[in-house]
Amino acid sequence: MHIDWKIKRFGELSTTELYQLLRLRSEVFVVEQNCAYLDMDNADQQALHVMGFAEDGLAAYTRLFAPGIKFDMASIGRVVTAPFARNKGIGRILMQFSISTLETQWGKIPVKIGAQLYLQQFYESLGFVKSSEMYLEDQIPHIEMIRTPA
Repeated sequence: MHIDWKIKRFGELSTTELYQLLRLRSEVFVVEQNCAYLDMDNADQQALHVMGFAEDGLAAYTRLFAPGIKFDMASIGRVVTAPFARNKGIGRILMQFSISTLETQWGKIPVKIGAQLYLQQFYESLGFVKSSEMYLEDQIPHIEMIRTPA
């Protein structure tokens, strides 16, 4: 599956791109995960949006933050792969591309994420290390993880 990557600040997003990313986040985080929460948290305006488009539409997405916005470190959040793009290695490519983009923007600095607990091994395979006890966020078990650049 070919992915066309786009990186944009909030003000650069077209209305179509904004709709696509909000729809994908709602489809997965609200509907699929059966989690009623307010996805639009007033942080999108401060994020760098990483979007991976395939022939069928938005296949993968993350938002990146400079240090001091979500955590004391840079962070990657709202990591999501569209149902049609799963089990093809896109999630790993998305995270590798997001880490590379973050390093291009802010240098090789530590990155902190709030990861769903069931994805701990996936994030460990990308160099993240567990840095907190399990906590519930919107009734889903999470842990904080940190990746220190090599």
